[in-house]
Parts: sequence; structure tokens; C-alpha cells
Amino acid sequence: MTHLIDELAWRGLVSQTTDLDALKAAFDEGPVTFYAGFDPTAPSLHHGHLVQLVLMRHLQLAGHHPLALVGGATGLIGDPRMSGERVLNTKDTVAEWVQRLQTQISRFLDFDGDNPARMVNNLDWTGELTAIDFLREVGKHYRLGTMLAKDTVARRLASDEGISFTEFSYQILQGMDYLELHRRHGCTLQTGGNDQWGNLLSGVELIRKSERASVHALTTPLITKADGTKFGKSEGGAIWLDPEMMSPYAFYQFWLNVDDAEVIGYLKVFTFRTREQIAELEESVATRPAAREAQRALAYDVTSLVHGADATDKVIAASRALFGGGDLAELDAVTLRAAVAELPSADVRVGDAVVDVLAATTLVASKGAARRAIAEGGASVNNRKVTDEAAVIGADDLLHGEFAVLRRGKRTLAVARLVGEPGTGD
Repeated sequence: MTHLIDELAWRGLVSQTTDLDALKAAFDEGPVTFYAGFDPTAPSLHHGHLVQLVLMRHLQLAGHHPLALVGGATGLIGDPRMSGERVLNTKDTVAEWVQRLQTQISRFLDFDGDNPARMVNNLDWTGELTAIDFLREVGKHYRLGTMLAKDTVARRLASDEGISFTEFSYQILQGMDYLELHRRHGCTLQTGGNDQWGNLLSGVELIRKSERASVHALTTPLITKADGTKFGKSEGGAIWLDPEMMSPYAFYQFWLNVDDAEVIGYLKVFTFRTREQIAELEESVATRPAAREAQRALAYDVTSLVHGADATDKVIAASRALFGGGDLAELDAVTLRAAVAELPSADVRVGDAVVDVLAATTLVASKGAARRAIAEGGASVNNRKVTDEAAVIGADDLLHGEFAVLRRGKRTLAVARLVGEPGTGD
């Protein structure tokens, strides 16, 4: 049977560890209590956090005990970036984001059963801590030479802007988190991204010095594209997990469009498919790349993991319907809006000629080209072929009272949006 660590390494979820053999032995000896931290520096988690959530789920499924820490305290400070001081958010904003992130995280872990997850907030042990107690009980264990040598700190010190004492102290706060969770819950493993290695070691060393105990740290590699460049930017920005910040439709399309060279690696990292299933998909990429079976499996699994299978099914139905594989009128308004959000568009009023609208959306170059497209049977409104050059957009053509989907040929789409206030939709 494959060891848990070896399975995680095969999936691309292991980069650095404090002592790999010791960690393997700890897993073999019995359930390990571990934690990963998520700072509320934005109202949503993104794809980078998803790597940690998947890792936590693997560990929990293997019988270990997860602690999900949302940093109500560290979120008020912010982990130093390579360049530029962070803007400090208000306490009310951070508190709101803490709740949002806790809700997101709760969908990935099991909070019942024999090894239930726990949600923790580091504001619980820092909120009443005095500056004197902090310096005496925690600060005394830190040496400036080690803190200054941290890569991010060193780069910031060498920059024109430098680094504030506020951000400089972040690594102490994160180290204190590990110490508190070790004391309160017997936590002996912290996980995080590779860029957090220095902060993870901060906690390991603090526990060694203050408790005379040996604990573990494990990082995951930063996910990159096949060419080594940074992974995880869509045309609209970050790959957010919140459906209000990135719709399930756009989320699904992002994963559907990954390159052949990257898809198998992402299947290993972001899904729970078996080695055999992934091997079959790898063969498909090699022998039937046009079928994009691996991309469809990746998009389905990750979207279902984040948004649920029902939302994923709606997205797939919308994709099919856009290209004539279903009834657009049967799609709910939210899914349909997301599906047409990036299409070329034009304003429309009830009674406008279809010829004019086709030209306005740039599906065709001119009204004359629109007439030819209709005459050739190559134009449709809401998947219904237009056969009359004198056809107009009627009220019944406006899906959810808002827009009509126009198609030229098989795959060229645009959307006509009603001028003025949209309908209420469904």
C-alpha cells in the first residue's frame, strides 16, 4: 500500500518538510493533528488556498485531525509582500472577511465523525494579549539575525520603501499560532505554500525553544504552468472561489481551457481521482487530444468541489445550450448571465430588426452580410434559425426579459441586451 506521504508527493503536494522520515513515522504512529492558516486579506479564497484545502482533505480522509485557522489577528497585519507595504484593512472589514472565509472552508472539510475538523481564529489568543506579555513570552525566543535573513524581509529592506515593524512582526505572530495550537490541541504539523516556508519554520523553532518539543512543517509547491510561469490568472483576475466574485461558469471555463501540457499535473493536485483514472486521462491526452477528456474531467471535478455538482451541471447545460445543444429558455438567469458575460454585445429594443442587431453585435460585417447569413440559414436567435430577413426581436425573444443570444454559423456567438432596466428574471 502506498504511504500517505508518497501519495501526496505523487500528486505534487509535497515540496519541503522539516524531516520527511520523522513525518512519515508520525503518520504511521497514529492520528496527527495538523493545521493550515488562511488570512482574511480579501473577501474570498482563491486557487492558491484551494491547494491547501485539498491537502487538508487528503489528510483528513486518511484519519488525521484538521484545524482550519482563519487569521482574525494576522489578517489585521498581513504577510509581507515582496514589494510594497500592505494597506491595513479596518477591524470591521477583517471580521466580516473572517466569517466569509470560514463559510468557504467549511464546505471542504468534515466537522463531524471520528476525526472532525475544527475552525479556529488566532484573534482568540492575541486579542487580549498585552504588548509586554507578547515581548516577554514570545519575542524573547526570536533572534533578529534569523528574522532579517528571511527572503521577503531581506528584499524589502533592500528596497527604497523598506518594511514597517508591523509587517516585520508577522512571522512572530504566525509562529505564536503554531505554539498556541500545539498547546491547546496537540497540533504537531503545519502545512502551507512554499512561499510560507520561513513562517512555518518560525513556529517550529518557537515550539522547540519554548516547549522543548519537536514538530513538523510541510509545504506544497507553488503551482505553475508547464513553462514555469505563474499559474492562476483569468482574464478578469484571480481565480476566486466565491461565486459572487467569479461565477461557476467562468470558473469551469478556466479549468476547461488549461493546456494539454498542464492538465494531468492539475488533475493530480486539484482532484481526488485515482492513479488509474488519471493514467487513462493521460492516455487520452496523448492519443485523442481533440476530445479534451482530461480538461472536462478537471473542470467538472474542481467546479463540483468548490461550487457543488448541481452548479456544475447547470454550467455544462449552459455551455451546451449556447451552441444549440439545449433550450436556452430553460437555464436560470444567474447561470445564463454568467455564460454570456464575455460575449460581444449590443443594445436592443423590442421591435429592432434582427439584421440590424446582427450587424450591431459585429457577428457580421454589415447589414448586407446579415441578410446573406439569414438567406443561407446561418443565423439564429436563441438557437432558433432565422429565415425571414424582415424578422424583428420580439418580447418573447428576451430571455428572462434581459437578452437574446445570437449565433452566426455553428460557434460564433453574441448577445443583444435590452436597453434600460432588465427584467426581474428567475
